[in-house]
Amino acid sequence: MTIERIIQEKQTDIVTCEVSATVEEAARLLAERRIGAMPVLEQGRVVGMFSERDLLYSISQEGARTLSRRVSEVMTEPAITVSPNTDVIDALSLMTRRRIRHLPVVRGGEMVGLVSIGDLVKHRIELIEAEAAQMREYIQTA
Repeated sequence: MTIERIIQEKQTDIVTCEVSATVEEAARLLAERRIGAMPVLEQGRVVGMFSERDLLYSISQEGARTLSRRVSEVMTEPAITVSPNTDVIDALSLMTRRRIRHLPVVRGGEMVGLVSIGDLVKHRIELIEAEAAQMREYIQTA
């Protein structure tokens, strides 16, 4: 199963911000939308990710001064991305190795989706449950 199927089923708005946004603006957006991270764009291209961790690390180093800085100064870059044809297991492995929870999905330089580790784990659980149900049905009818 590939990431493309997950983003087709998910079909939600992707919250993003521009590199020129302030950390305060970006943090407010995370809070208002109740999300943990968002892609940062420059001229429509994903150049980084801004997350709760970026905010926390920046505040721990600079205090409230960090709120007036540009997101581009504190975001995680470069953005780690996957293509729509990436296998779910490969994406999960990448997220585990890189210790990240969100992956922008990019095709031809354009972001076409965003998946979280929760999206991928949910998909895997559903797949395992379906296989188990099929196995139970097979055993009962044999």
